Amino acid sequence: MNSPNLDLCCRRTPRHPLGALRWRCASLAATPRRAAWLALAACLLAVPAAQAKLNVVVTTPDLAAIAQAVGGDRLSLTTLTKPGEDPHFVDAKPSFIVKLNRADALIEGGAELELGWLPPLVEGARNPKLAPGAAGRIAASEGIEMLEVPATLDRSGGDLHAAGNPHFLIDPANARLAAAHLCAAFCKLDQDGSATYRAALAEFTQRLDERLVSWQAQLAPFRGHHVVAYHNLWPYFARRFGLAFDLFLEPKPGIPPTPAHLAEVIGRMKSDHVRVIVVEPFQNRKTAQTVAAATGAVVVNVTQYPGGVKGTEAGYLEMMDYLVGSLARALAGGK
Repeated sequence: MNSPNLDLCCRRTPRHPLGALRWRCASLAATPRRAAWLALAACLLAVPAAQAKLNVVVTTPDLAAIAQAVGGDRLSLTTLTKPGEDPHFVDAKPSFIVKLNRADALIEGGAELELGWLPPLVEGARNPKLAPGAAGRIAASEGIEMLEVPATLDRSGGDLHAAGNPHFLIDPANARLAAAHLCAAFCKLDQDGSATYRAALAEFTQRLDERLVSWQAQLAPFRGHHVVAYHNLWPYFARRFGLAFDLFLEPKPGIPPTPAHLAEVIGRMKSDHVRVIVVEPFQNRKTAQTVAAATGAVVVNVTQYPGGVKGTEAGYLEMMDYLVGSLARALAGGK
């Protein structure tokens, strides 16, 4: 009878991404060929499985850019809003429900930014990971000091948000807070990646703080200057850089311009020597051009979303570079 120490009969089918590797051993005193197969099998079994990415759905491109900066290759990102789209009025496609159903996390701006279209999609997705209070439901507005919180809600005031103005990421200091909030959420959802997320957050924060010094220097000569906007998207940016965005082509938030209101705007621009109008991609540029022609102002194409204007596709910092640079040139009298 063969010794049990020399005869070790076995048959195994290990699972591996490269496919099933079938091997057998007749004895510990194997042939060189069998020994080579055993060594190969051991190596293949030691290879770790590919890291499953965190499947994250994001409502807007600015949040997506910050999430990408913090999460990097550990995230699989899907953005629901296009760079040139009004975040208040997004075309809620049935495919969004499928994406939300499969998501590990949902990042939203919060503060009612997506109130008109996101809740039915989340409800239809039936994903417990995205339920209110779940670790995968991430509101970027958490921890942000909200501006323009209305004392009362009255439809006569236009489209007001009960939680305050939701366009807070245009202030780089708020982008820093949002990035830290996302990092904490990712670490909770993917503990193995915590060190990676924290290192990426530190790098993003350092780059942002360095750029902020430059942005403030570019706009410092124009502190107190007035800028006309189509819609009231700008209170956080105005506070950070000392500009006055207090005249709008809309008579009230969400209410289309009227001839009477535009005549009033033109009159105020002439009396106050206001020479810059900013317009987002989804807003009516022709209206802005009409007002500009009557006042000698320049119309500046701006965006609060990376990719909304050519040259801003790379990320949040590049979008802010474009925005600050464009405004500084316009306020200085250039086009």
